[in-house]
Amino acid sequence: MNRSSHSNTPTGWREWVGLPGLGIEWIKAKVDTGARTSSLHAFDVVEFERDGEDWVRFSVHPWQDSTADAVVHEARVHDRRAVRSSSGHSEHRVVIVTSVRLVGHDVDAEVTLTNRDEMGFRMLIGREALRQGFVVDPARSYVGGRAPVQARRRNRGR
Repeated sequence: MNRSSHSNTPTGWREWVGLPGLGIEWIKAKVDTGARTSSLHAFDVVEFERDGEDWVRFSVHPWQDSTADAVVHEARVHDRRAVRSSSGHSEHRVVIVTSVRLVGHDVDAEVTLTNRDEMGFRMLIGREALRQGFVVDPARSYVGGRAPVQARRRNRGR
Protein backbone atom coordinates (compact mmCIF):
# COMPACT_ATOMS: atom_id res chain seq x y z
CA MET A 1 0.00 0.00 0.00
CA ASN A 2 1.17 3.52 -0.71
CA ARG A 3 1.70 5.73 2.28
CA SER A 4 0.39 9.14 1.38
CA SER A 5 2.29 12.30 2.32
CA HIS A 6 -0.72 13.80 4.06
CA SER A 7 -1.29 13.09 7.72
CA ASN A 8 -4.31 13.40 9.93
CA THR A 9 -6.61 14.53 7.14
CA PRO A 10 -10.10 14.76 8.65
CA THR A 11 -12.98 12.77 7.22
CA GLY A 12 -16.58 12.45 8.33
CA TRP A 13 -18.52 9.25 9.01
CA ARG A 14 -19.87 9.38 5.44
CA GLU A 15 -18.24 10.89 2.37
CA TRP A 16 -18.63 11.20 -1.38
CA VAL A 17 -15.63 9.34 -2.82
CA GLY A 18 -14.28 8.60 -6.28
CA LEU A 19 -12.84 5.41 -7.72
CA PRO A 20 -10.75 6.78 -10.60
CA GLY A 21 -9.26 3.38 -11.49
CA LEU A 22 -12.77 1.97 -11.95
CA GLY A 23 -14.19 4.91 -13.88
CA ILE A 24 -16.53 5.90 -11.04
CA GLU A 25 -16.43 9.62 -10.38
CA TRP A 26 -18.84 9.66 -7.43
CA ILE A 27 -20.14 7.07 -4.99
CA LYS A 28 -21.43 7.65 -1.48
CA ALA A 29 -19.42 5.73 1.12
CA LYS A 30 -19.67 5.03 4.83
CA VAL A 31 -16.38 5.48 6.65
CA ASP A 32 -16.26 2.41 8.88
CA THR A 33 -13.50 2.02 11.47
CA GLY A 34 -15.05 -1.32 12.44
CA ALA A 35 -14.20 -2.80 9.03
CA ARG A 36 -10.60 -3.75 8.29
CA THR A 37 -10.92 -3.82 4.49
CA SER A 38 -12.93 -1.49 2.29
CA SER A 39 -15.92 -3.01 0.50
CA LEU A 40 -17.68 -2.17 -2.77
CA HIS A 41 -21.11 -3.16 -4.04
CA ALA A 42 -20.51 -5.45 -7.03
CA PHE A 43 -22.63 -7.90 -8.99
CA ASP A 44 -22.12 -10.25 -11.95
CA VAL A 45 -18.73 -11.08 -10.42
CA VAL A 46 -16.90 -13.52 -12.72
CA GLU A 47 -13.35 -14.73 -12.13
CA PHE A 48 -11.14 -15.68 -15.09
CA GLU A 49 -7.51 -16.15 -16.01
CA ARG A 50 -5.47 -13.73 -18.13
CA ASP A 51 -1.78 -14.33 -18.94
CA GLY A 52 -1.51 -16.85 -16.10
CA GLU A 53 -2.97 -14.45 -13.50
CA ASP A 54 -6.35 -14.44 -11.76
CA TRP A 55 -8.64 -11.62 -12.84
CA VAL A 56 -12.20 -10.63 -12.06
CA ARG A 57 -14.90 -8.90 -14.13
CA PHE A 58 -17.66 -7.19 -12.17
CA SER A 59 -20.38 -4.57 -12.45
CA VAL A 60 -21.11 -1.72 -10.05
CA HIS A 61 -24.28 0.31 -9.54
CA PRO A 62 -22.84 3.54 -8.10
CA TRP A 63 -26.19 5.03 -7.04
CA GLN A 64 -28.16 3.99 -3.96
CA ASP A 65 -31.33 1.98 -4.66
CA SER A 66 -30.79 2.31 -8.41
CA THR A 67 -29.68 0.12 -11.30
CA ALA A 68 -28.89 3.14 -13.50
CA ASP A 69 -25.43 3.88 -14.88
CA ALA A 70 -23.91 0.44 -14.24
CA VAL A 71 -20.13 0.37 -14.67
CA VAL A 72 -18.38 -2.83 -15.82
CA HIS A 73 -14.73 -3.24 -14.91
CA GLU A 74 -11.95 -5.84 -14.89
CA ALA A 75 -9.17 -6.02 -12.30
CA ARG A 76 -6.41 -8.37 -11.23
CA VAL A 77 -7.38 -10.45 -8.19
CA HIS A 78 -5.18 -9.32 -5.29
CA ASP A 79 -6.44 -11.84 -2.72
CA ARG A 80 -9.43 -13.86 -1.54
CA ARG A 81 -10.63 -13.53 2.05
CA ALA A 82 -13.25 -14.76 4.43
CA VAL A 83 -15.04 -11.66 5.71
CA ARG A 84 -17.38 -11.66 8.68
CA SER A 85 -20.21 -9.11 8.57
CA SER A 86 -21.43 -7.18 11.61
CA SER A 87 -24.32 -9.67 11.79
CA GLY A 88 -21.81 -12.54 12.13
CA HIS A 89 -22.33 -13.95 8.61
CA SER A 90 -19.07 -15.14 6.97
CA GLU A 91 -18.53 -14.85 3.22
CA HIS A 92 -15.56 -15.51 0.90
CA ARG A 93 -14.81 -12.45 -1.19
CA VAL A 94 -12.49 -11.44 -4.01
CA VAL A 95 -10.12 -8.57 -3.11
CA ILE A 96 -8.84 -6.05 -5.67
CA VAL A 97 -6.56 -3.05 -5.20
CA THR A 98 -7.78 0.25 -6.60
CA SER A 99 -7.31 3.95 -6.10
CA VAL A 100 -9.84 5.67 -3.82
CA ARG A 101 -10.24 9.45 -3.82
CA LEU A 102 -11.20 10.40 -0.25
CA VAL A 103 -11.49 14.06 0.82
CA GLY A 104 -9.29 15.12 -2.09
CA HIS A 105 -6.53 12.53 -1.55
CA ASP A 106 -5.94 9.44 -3.69
CA VAL A 107 -4.88 6.31 -1.81
CA ASP A 108 -4.48 2.71 -2.92
CA ALA A 109 -6.92 0.48 -1.06
CA GLU A 110 -7.71 -3.20 -0.84
CA VAL A 111 -11.40 -3.50 -1.68
CA THR A 112 -13.59 -6.59 -1.36
CA LEU A 113 -16.36 -7.12 -3.90
CA THR A 114 -19.77 -8.08 -2.51
CA ASN A 115 -23.48 -7.52 -3.03
CA ARG A 116 -24.44 -4.51 -0.90
CA ASP A 117 -27.93 -4.05 -2.36
CA GLU A 118 -29.52 -4.32 1.08
CA MET A 119 -27.03 -1.95 2.72
CA GLY A 120 -27.39 1.79 3.17
CA PHE A 121 -24.17 2.59 1.30
CA ARG A 122 -22.70 1.15 -1.90
CA MET A 123 -19.21 1.34 -0.39
CA LEU A 124 -17.45 1.08 2.97
CA ILE A 125 -14.06 2.67 3.59
CA GLY A 126 -12.21 0.47 6.09
CA ARG A 127 -9.30 0.94 8.50
CA GLU A 128 -6.58 -0.15 6.07
CA ALA A 129 -7.41 2.77 3.75
CA LEU A 130 -7.91 5.17 6.68
CA ARG A 131 -4.47 4.32 8.13
CA GLN A 132 -2.95 6.17 5.19
CA GLY A 133 -3.34 9.51 6.97
CA PHE A 134 -7.02 10.01 7.83
CA VAL A 135 -8.76 10.79 11.11
CA VAL A 136 -12.50 10.14 11.36
CA ASP A 137 -14.72 12.74 13.03
CA PRO A 138 -17.94 10.80 13.74
CA ALA A 139 -19.86 14.05 14.30
CA ARG A 140 -19.27 15.24 10.71
CA SER A 141 -20.39 14.25 7.22
CA TYR A 142 -19.04 15.16 3.78
CA VAL A 143 -15.88 16.86 5.04
CA GLY A 144 -14.51 16.50 1.50
CA GLY A 145 -17.55 18.30 0.09
CA ARG A 146 -20.65 17.05 -1.65
CA ALA A 147 -20.81 15.61 -5.12
CA PRO A 148 -22.15 17.96 -7.82
CA VAL A 149 -25.93 18.38 -7.89
CA GLN A 150 -26.30 16.10 -10.93
CA ALA A 151 -24.56 13.21 -9.11
CA ARG A 152 -26.64 13.73 -5.94
CA ARG A 153 -29.83 13.70 -8.04
CA ARG A 154 -28.73 10.48 -9.78
CA ASN A 155 -28.05 8.99 -6.35
CA ARG A 156 -31.62 9.82 -5.35
CA GLY A 157 -33.02 8.27 -8.54
CA ARG A 158 -33.77 11.51 -10.37
